[in-house]
Amino acid sequence: MTPGEHAPDPRGARSPAEFLACLQALKDWSGLTYRELSARAEARGDVLPRSTVANMLSRATLPREELLTAFVRACGTGPAALEEWRTVRRELEGRRGYGDASDPGEAVPEAPDPEGPDPAREQLPAPGEPPASGEPPAPGKLPASEQLPASGEPPVWPGAPADEPRNPGPGARFRIRRLLVPAVAVAALVFAGVSVVAFLRDGHTGHPPRTPTAPAAGDVRIRVVGTDFCLGERRGTRSGQVYQVPCAAAGVPLYALAEAGDGRWRIASDHPDYGAGCSGLPSGGRVPGAPYEDSECGDPTRIEEFSLEPHGTPVRGYRIVPAGSAPPGGCVTVVGDRAAAWSRLAQAPCAPDAAGQLFDFDRRD
Repeated sequence: MTPGEHAPDPRGARSPAEFLACLQALKDWSGLTYRELSARAEARGDVLPRSTVANMLSRATLPREELLTAFVRACGTGPAALEEWRTVRRELEGRRGYGDASDPGEAVPEAPDPEGPDPAREQLPAPGEPPASGEPPAPGKLPASEQLPASGEPPVWPGAPADEPRNPGPGARFRIRRLLVPAVAVAALVFAGVSVVAFLRDGHTGHPPRTPTAPAAGDVRIRVVGTDFCLGERRGTRSGQVYQVPCAAAGVPLYALAEAGDGRWRIASDHPDYGAGCSGLPSGGRVPGAPYEDSECGDPTRIEEFSLEPHGTPVRGYRIVPAGSAPPGGCVTVVGDRAAAWSRLAQAPCAPDAAGQLFDFDRRD
């Protein structure tokens, strides 16, 4: 939840569908995952299974009062606000058939975004990404800031007269040869420097390039390209947040790829404490910087299908692109210090250089 921001008010709801939209907005306002909501309810002595919450928010019928109470309390509201939620629910339940709740021809609005529309924030480029007004560099071409200047005129070696004859005599050839040697050496150094910059910019940190493994159904270890990190969770926590961890220590949870049709994939997880789940983004990816996390499969409010798109020529790795994310153009990204273990993964705008956004799907025995 954002400090100073008020929780959604259910008193404007005139139908069960609008009431459920307010409950979804309350969950978004809380900033809590289903695991965290379940844990907070358990700490209060309430029972709030994650699957029950997901089912409640996906329906257009009023939840039971005890379920509503556990959910609203877990979201972090106070006693007065909780009583308002209960009162609105009772009023809606008391309207026979809900016929007087709303105009039958009126469209039910979508759940409001708790942070409100903010086009400027949604269009902010990710770290290292060029501004939206600039065109991304063409494939294989360096940005203008890394290109060598070009005058558009034929090159003239340093010190050589512009009107030098096309067939110079022996003395001129010797002079050109003396100038050519250091010029070629400088050009070689510049080329090497630009190559190193491009190599590092693409996310490599001293690791030799390796042929990436194409996605295929089955058990996999998801590696961050150019590093010794793989994807995993921090065992002992309930958030489901996915981090990059040393591959030697990765293994919680175990991952597998499953085809979802139309070129899309599900990334299934098998956690030793929480069982089977799916990797995904909460709230339909609407919130900028939405965390990439593991949770129970089948939650209609999450994005759980991805396109695994090859990047580079030849292919250097695969982007994990949320299918149907709003706003579009997002990629699963290592955020923060990409050279450090336990940096988390979240949705961020797909960058032209794909830094922190390329993954390899090694077969797992």
